[in-house]
Amino acid sequence: MRNRTAPSPQRGAKRPPRSAALPIAGVAAEQDAVGALDDSVLAIRASEGDEDAFAVLVRRHSSRLLALAQHLLGNRADAEDAVQDAFISAWRRLPEFRHSASFSTWMYRIVTNRCLNALRRRPHPLPLDTVPEPAAADANSSPPKVAETDAATAALTQALLALGPELRVCWVLRELHGLHYEEIAHVVGSSEQTVRGRLFRARRALMEAMRPWR
Repeated sequence: MRNRTAPSPQRGAKRPPRSAALPIAGVAAEQDAVGALDDSVLAIRASEGDEDAFAVLVRRHSSRLLALAQHLLGNRADAEDAVQDAFISAWRRLPEFRHSASFSTWMYRIVTNRCLNALRRRPHPLPLDTVPEPAAADANSSPPKVAETDAATAALTQALLALGPELRVCWVLRELHGLHYEEIAHVVGSSEQTVRGRLFRARRALMEAMRPWR
């Protein structure tokens, strides 16, 4: 993660806890009673200023949120910044969290908004060298098969990055994170019908892009 100083809190705003300046992944879970609580209880305690409760929420959700941001932004450094900013924002806004959706869906929405804002500020399309590396192939696969799998994965990644941000968000949330249509609608602030339409267009575009690999 880039070394950045957390934004100065506004007068009267809650200062971000040290847990917001997280190492995004790889932190071992604490074996304590706080770690056994569910998200809703932790969110209530965090909204009352309990930094330990918030730290558990950060550890519990950071990996999936980082994966989401990386799929949307196309590189890890920007993704880490987006997730860290999202957690800082969440800490300050927790008293406003009304539990109309789960904490994870609420965080998906904050991270998604951060990513969409970042994409809108980008003056140019992503250079190809920002495309994430393909997943490691099975060690038992033959070299030609490994090369073919890597190439297909790279092609899918580029096709995904070529989608409009709204289509990409819906596809990633549904296909990679398994969110239901209702949850996606809450995250992107649209109706379920709109989400279904975006998913349809995203799937059709990706199928067309991947046709040579069939």
